[in-house]
Amino acid sequence: MAVSRLTAAQQHAVDALVTARRIDKVTPDAARAAAFLAAAADRISQLPLLTSVIVKYDLAYDAAHDVGEALLAAYGYRTTNGPGQHEALGRFLRAVLDSPPGDRAAKRYDRLRRTRNQSHYNATPIGIAEAESAERTAEELYNAALARGFVT
Repeated sequence: MAVSRLTAAQQHAVDALVTARRIDKVTPDAARAAAFLAAAADRISQLPLLTSVIVKYDLAYDAAHDVGEALLAAYGYRTTNGPGQHEALGRFLRAVLDSPPGDRAAKRYDRLRRTRNQSHYNATPIGIAEAESAERTAEELYNAALARGFVT
């Protein structure tokens, strides 16, 4: 799987995440990247079938997360072990998807993560608008990954 090379600015932002020990450099893994992107596509395909707002939100978040994992694997990175892995993935998304398509969705990912945490750990309800935003974000991230050279 060949993905677009990172620009100097993108590489600098990714290197800063490595230096901060938020992500580790590993061998790029095309099979892992493809598996995560396929999982994202599968989840996204199921979103229109759902009627439960919380289930739709969670599935959309998982799809967005899968896209981030796919990009990490394709470029040869992984989040470091321990707390904050989802936040680090969000930072990686913002570093790599720093222009259209995908830059706005990458910025929204962290909001999705915080909302998901509030729902899961504080029983804060999820609204329809939030679920729809999560669905759009997952789709936009997926399309941005395709634009970077992923083949489905």
